[in-house]
Amino acid sequence: MNNFTDEEKKDAIEKSYAKAALSSSNCGGSVDGCCSGDSSSLEFGYTKEQLNSIPSEADKGLGCGNPTVVALKQGETVLDLGSGAGLDCFLASNEVGETGKVIGVDMTREMIAKARENKKKHDYDNVDFRLGEIENLPVGNDSVDVIISNCVINLSLNKQRVFDEAYRVLKDGGILAVSDIVLTKQIPKEKITLDSFGICIAGASFIDDLERILENSGFEEICITPKGESKKFLKDWSQDIEDFIVSADIKAVKRD
Repeated sequence: MNNFTDEEKKDAIEKSYAKAALSSSNCGGSVDGCCSGDSSSLEFGYTKEQLNSIPSEADKGLGCGNPTVVALKQGETVLDLGSGAGLDCFLASNEVGETGKVIGVDMTREMIAKARENKKKHDYDNVDFRLGEIENLPVGNDSVDVIISNCVINLSLNKQRVFDEAYRVLKDGGILAVSDIVLTKQIPKEKITLDSFGICIAGASFIDDLERILENSGFEEICITPKGESKKFLKDWSQDIEDFIVSADIKAVKRD
């Protein structure tokens, strides 16, 4: 039986993303998982037009979908959980315009440094990157219109806390729109290594469990949609792992 401590799991996750941030290549030179090579962002659902509209350095190829397909409006405030080098923040910035605001939160100092470098270099004045954990968001109550996230919540060791915090910072009527990995069947213990916690595999939850957690946080209109086509790029993550996980779109609404 694998008896990894939470501290060991968190350390593995931080090291994986620090390595990705410091790498000059797409995929961050990562060891499998959360990344499928140079074409991965197109496979995840981003368009060439989207990727051409933002700094190439912001696209580390780390994700499993495209949460920015949610309709954003001029003037809205958007929060990205686990913002990495800034890919989704910069895309959202283009949508909300000068009167809007985008906040990116990431726990990895190296990723925040990379994102801030990209922001400064390309003059994204309406984007703010903050160092912090998604379980303890450095964001005020009832201040956000839309929360997005791409293949990050599965990494959390306390998902209930993540969604509680998401509910706290959303305005009434605010939308949660997340792309993430979910379980389709239990992963065999022999496939769960310490590294697998840092590559979007070992921390995935079943859809029923996520629905229950979202309901406990207070969310309504919960919709979790598995994407069968994601198995194509999941094959690159780890041997036979596509038999146990799938990418999914997760949407919910806060109603006070």
